[in-house]
Order: sequence, then C-alpha cells, then structure tokens
Amino acid sequence: MNSRIESKHRKKRRKWPYWIGGSILLLLLIAGIGLVYIYDKVSDTAETMHSPLPRDDNPERQKELQSAFNESKSINILLLGVDEREHDKGRSDTMILTSMNPNTDSMKMLSIPRDTRVDIPGYGPDKINHAYAYGDVGLSVDTVNQMLDVPIHFYVQVNMEGFKQGIDALGGVTVTNDRAFSQGDYDFPAGDIQLNGDKALSYIRMRKNDPRGDIGRNERQRKVIQAAIDKGASFSSITKVTNILDIVGSNVKTDLSFDQMQTLFTDYRQTRQTIDSMEISGNGQYIGDLWYYIVPDEELKRVRTELKNHMEAR
Repeated sequence: MNSRIESKHRKKRRKWPYWIGGSILLLLLIAGIGLVYIYDKVSDTAETMHSPLPRDDNPERQKELQSAFNESKSINILLLGVDEREHDKGRSDTMILTSMNPNTDSMKMLSIPRDTRVDIPGYGPDKINHAYAYGDVGLSVDTVNQMLDVPIHFYVQVNMEGFKQGIDALGGVTVTNDRAFSQGDYDFPAGDIQLNGDKALSYIRMRKNDPRGDIGRNERQRKVIQAAIDKGASFSSITKVTNILDIVGSNVKTDLSFDQMQTLFTDYRQTRQTIDSMEISGNGQYIGDLWYYIVPDEELKRVRTELKNHMEAR
C-alpha cells in the first residue's frame, strides 16, 4: 500500500505549494480584515467553506468549544494542503499546526514534515501525510492529535489551486530571504524581496538546493503566510476583499462555523502580533524501500511541552 501511494502521487509533488494561498486567505479572514461592510458576502463564503467532521455531531464537543471561547483559551487549527484531482482525493503534502493564545496575543506555527514517521490510528507506522489518503481529514486530525498530544479544535483543508490567485489578490507580498538561490525562472537574492503569485510559488517550492531540505522549505512557507497576514490586515479595498472571498470559497474547506470565525476575528486576531515559528528536528532514514523523517522521542517531547506551555500561558 505504501509503495502504491508513493508511486500514485510522485508526479504531483511539484504542485503542492498552492495550498498556502488558501491558508493565507482563511487566516486573513479570521485575523484582521475589516469585513463589516460586506457581512452578507462573508456569511455566504463561510457557508460555502463549512464542511464539518463526524465528531462535530457530538454535543459534548460543541460544549467544550464554547467553553474554550468563553474562557479565552488557546485554539489550535490544523492547516492541510491537499492536491485534489478528479477521481483522486490526493494527500496532504503539507501540515501546519497553528496555535493561537489570546491571553498572550501570540501564535505558534509548527510545520510537520510530510515524511514524518508516526503511528497512524488503525494503520500503524507510516508517513504522516498518508493519513489523509487512508482516512481523509478526520484521520489526519486524529493522527496529529495523537502525535502532538494537544487538542485539534478545527481544521482548514486547502486545495492547491488557490495559491497564485491568493497572492496576486493581495497585490503580492514582501519577505526577507536569508540566502540567495534560483528556482525555476526566477533568481531570489538575499534580503527583502517582492513576490507575486508565480514568484511566491517558486520561492516556496525550492528544496533540493536548500541544505536544510524540507525544514528550510517549511520556513519559507511560514514567512509567506506571515507576510500575507500582515498585508491583509491593512486592507481597505472592498473590491479586493470581495475578490479574496471568492477565491477562499472555491479553495477552502473547514469545520469552523461563521459564528466561530466571528469569535476568532474579535477575540483572537491580536495573536498575529507575535508569531513564533516552530520546527521538528529529526533525521532522514530508509526503512525498507521508503524514506522517512525520524523524530527522536526526546525531540517529540520537547515540541509537545513547548506547545502546551504556549497554550497555558497567561
């Protein structure tokens, strides 16, 4: 099964970064855009995106979520980037856990390498991105929950086609590039660089020439997301916001309801003021004929502790 999944999706790997656009757009929606002028449009978009999981039918879960919001507790959202094709639901090539603490006005963003070897409930040891292929969003959420031992309050699933449109709708973003490199048709010098949709795609795609591999690529993902959040927070054009909402509705699914999005907007938007990126250290290793990212137990314990400390901070 593992080998078939690897072969089935190998040709699509080059397109995975499109998911970031949708993630950016939802984060913008909950993190700072003044959308009171187009309330009906936002409501329609939220309804289009809303895709609850079976767990959402549990009244106890809804009580727990309401309690978390009422008591201003930290909220964790799992961002999943998925390449969906006709007759093929794809897989989650990228996962980012976003933890927002309104008491400290801070946010943690943890990138989970797609090849991380974990125990997938019901399937055993495997690459974490195979959880989506086996059991869709629900199993991905359960797997990350088991791996990190923190609650996953909501998910955001993004189809990759939203990337270029999202960045261009923002009018591009500016990031600080740590090392010069070339990718595709573009050269990226060190320092502050301006990215449109095409350039941003190439910027976050580069991995093979990065000495840090997936870890370096994950860092560029987070830079683009943070730059987009900051850019979107200053929007005043209703036309641009409407365009963004159209893109969001076509590319994003989430179990966040409209009311919950409103609560995140009013009570959690200041968490974008301090965004702290987290990484998981590990080593590549072949087991059989498959390459895995192996995370030592002590490193996993460190990550869990850092996340829990962030969530509990006052």
